[in-house]
Amino acid sequence: MLNVGVIGCGGMGRDHIKRLTERTQGARVVAVADMVDELVQKGAALAGEGCKIYKDAKELIHDPKVDAVFIVTPGFAHKEALLEAIAAKKRIFCEKPLCTTAADCLEVIEAEVKSGLHLIQLGFMRRYDKGYREVKAAIESHNYGEPLMVHCTHRNPEVGTNYDTPMAVHDTAIHEIDVIHWLVGDDFVSAQVLFPRKTKYSHDKLYDPQIMLLRTKSGICVDDEVFVNCKFGYDINCEVVCEDGSIKMPQPLYPTYRKNAQVSTTIDTDCFVRFHDAYDEEVQAWVNEAKDGVIGGPTAWDGYLAAITADALVKAQETRGIEEIKPAMEKPAFYNA
Repeated sequence: MLNVGVIGCGGMGRDHIKRLTERTQGARVVAVADMVDELVQKGAALAGEGCKIYKDAKELIHDPKVDAVFIVTPGFAHKEALLEAIAAKKRIFCEKPLCTTAADCLEVIEAEVKSGLHLIQLGFMRRYDKGYREVKAAIESHNYGEPLMVHCTHRNPEVGTNYDTPMAVHDTAIHEIDVIHWLVGDDFVSAQVLFPRKTKYSHDKLYDPQIMLLRTKSGICVDDEVFVNCKFGYDINCEVVCEDGSIKMPQPLYPTYRKNAQVSTTIDTDCFVRFHDAYDEEVQAWVNEAKDGVIGGPTAWDGYLAAITADALVKAQETRGIEEIKPAMEKPAFYNA
């Protein structure tokens, strides 16, 4: 049994506590930490009797009964917890982003490599979604030729007034950044952002929608429509156009209804519904692989690549030009193991 400590008991943290407690085999939540009393009490209640409560993440990490830690705090707080958990040689699941700056990501990578242990898995759950996995398998079959273009949409019904233009990259497009890199197996080299006509449902600090353009080393062009006030639903799409055909990601299976001379089907309204199974799959895989001490999902290096790509897109939002994406170092051999 893997004894897990969860750091961060906000909405996402509590969702993971419930998942680990109710739907994950081979794991249990034995400790939770949060600086907010109300949140940590809610987290502990979900974990059940015997769950320890901490205000300080460091104390949770060094609890000898905690085998592994879940980091589900805001991104700016990740680095300290990650470094502490690496020093304690604890297995780590960290929700995205790895860190909020590329420099902090490199510091975490250096610490993990120095430890000699593969400890960190990053929470890019789309890699565990059935639809994306089917697209990847089709690409790798080579039945459709080499990928030439990828078309994506990331539409959300609405966001609050605290959501600003850079968040369209860091909080939204970050998922496409990772999953497309994984699908085509090619690094990004440039980024650009285009701004269509602004929707009336946006506000002064948010330009919405946006079209984000990425190019890979081999020349694959990626366009990602990010529209976070689309009103009609949480609409995620991906099509890979290849030399001999195209591969379009399937949508979740919902019935089609015919009534009053109309045909309709359901569109999800949030990520927790759309990617419910993917969240469960990634956490179960992380637990299953613990006994072998391996990380089978996104690594700290994947988190770093996502961070520098996101930084380039944010810079492109400001300059309205094409920005280069270039890692500060070569991928360590450690992450090829």
